[in-house]
Amino acid sequence: MRLGLPGRHERPADPADALTARAGALDEARVAGGDLLDGDAAAAAREVAARVRERMALGGRNVVVALAGSTGAGKSSIFNALVGEDVAEVGVRRPMTSVPRAAVWDDDPASALLDWLGVDRRHRVGEGDGHLGGLVLVDLPDFDSRELGNRREADRLLGLTDLFVWVTDHQKYADAVIHDQYIAARRDHQANMLVVLNHADEVAADQLPRVVADLTRLLEADGLADPRVIATSARTGMGMDALREAVAGVVSDRRAALRRLEVDLDGVVRRLRDGVGTAPDGVPREARARLVGALARAAGVPTALDAVERSYRRDALRRTGVVFTRWRSTLVADPLKRLRLDRLPGGAPEAGDIRAALGRSSMPEPSAAARAELDLAEGELADAASTGLPRAWADEVSRAAHPPEDDMRDALDRALTSKVTRHRTPVWWAVAGAVQWLCAAAVVAGVVWYVALGLAGWLQFALPEVPRWGPVPYPFLLIVGGLGLAILVSLACRAVVVPAARRRRRVVEASLRQAVGGVADARIIGPVEAVLARHGDVVKMLERAGGARA
Repeated sequence: MRLGLPGRHERPADPADALTARAGALDEARVAGGDLLDGDAAAAAREVAARVRERMALGGRNVVVALAGSTGAGKSSIFNALVGEDVAEVGVRRPMTSVPRAAVWDDDPASALLDWLGVDRRHRVGEGDGHLGGLVLVDLPDFDSRELGNRREADRLLGLTDLFVWVTDHQKYADAVIHDQYIAARRDHQANMLVVLNHADEVAADQLPRVVADLTRLLEADGLADPRVIATSARTGMGMDALREAVAGVVSDRRAALRRLEVDLDGVVRRLRDGVGTAPDGVPREARARLVGALARAAGVPTALDAVERSYRRDALRRTGVVFTRWRSTLVADPLKRLRLDRLPGGAPEAGDIRAALGRSSMPEPSAAARAELDLAEGELADAASTGLPRAWADEVSRAAHPPEDDMRDALDRALTSKVTRHRTPVWWAVAGAVQWLCAAAVVAGVVWYVALGLAGWLQFALPEVPRWGPVPYPFLLIVGGLGLAILVSLACRAVVVPAARRRRRVVEASLRQAVGGVADARIIGPVEAVLARHGDVVKMLERAGGARA
């Protein structure tokens, strides 16, 4: 392990400000993600961000070094040896260290920092060794103590210190507690970690290298690269100069706190980033097209289009058909009026039609097949839009893609009533209608003529000879000619009306699909894209929180 080495990345002029900015971005990501983030990771992010701000606010002059270890490892003895006087109590009672104690190498007593650490027992060494100026050495309670409070206090302070000095001995160096629960769990902090094998004087000189090598092997198994082990004896002074030099290197570098907090930030950012997943590409066009089609069918657009076409043909034939047969059209209700879709273009519904005035139609309920198709289309869109997202985010996308059915029906119904209107009356209908009325008048005139002739004959009136066009009498010519021309005009109009009704259907269909697409965008696509935008914002915030490593 190398202590006191420069940081791995180039940093701005004020690394503390950069670290505080990263903590702010982490808080923003946590708030923006809300309950869609992993709860444990979000709680850890809140704690780390607060710790960064608080620690940076205290300044970077002091470096907090914690002596941590199991019962009997000799932490207090090493503490006293580094201080140069008996400050911490040393004895055979176990556990000996139950309350943390700190020693400060500085003219400034570092009261604010020690208050933040929650350490009340303090010893001021003064400026002392110039290489240790700014050092705050803390003797932690035993982390394997039978007293739960001692273990909790040790764990709390380990979360706040800058450099971990793990103290063990030749009897307990392979203990699973120190390796599994402490060293391996903090392997990302290996740049801020030092391992001390105390009581080395109790090991035979020819056996000590083997013990150190075995401890090194265990540390490598814990995930530490190139770990450094210092064999010491607080009683004889063995290795104390090497330990003091290693600690002095960290203190003089003044970057231990930054490195410690950077690693903490990296860890929680990585945890949150893993829980956020990759950013999806958005809502695919194909999924949107399928959704609009399913919405159109669920809204009854085919039924409305059929009504538009049939209503156009009905009105056209009523206006242009043979006058004497128009009565049959009164036996068939207007399809648009039956569905309450007969609003005039730019006009209002008929007086007294409350349902139409409220913008509601009388469209039938969607069939079970249409509902199933819509539910399937919404599910496919949610699946396509949430590709790569973890469960919580995918569920949120799914909720956005499945709005309440009643709300959707109301929105679709309003879209239909706003776009389906009664067709305008073409000018040629009036022209054809006038021709039909002239034909009807001719037929009536011919019939009346014949009736008058019959009545006059019955009354034995003397009558002039009936005018003829060749061999055909004029009354007969009026009747046959009027009927024939009326039928021809009706057939010609029918030939024009059928394709015109289809064109009208296509125009309304385009308008309805646009309206249904608007409903889909407002009620489904928009909310889904809002979730995806929220996800993208969280990803960007985490990238800022991660700094150069995001």
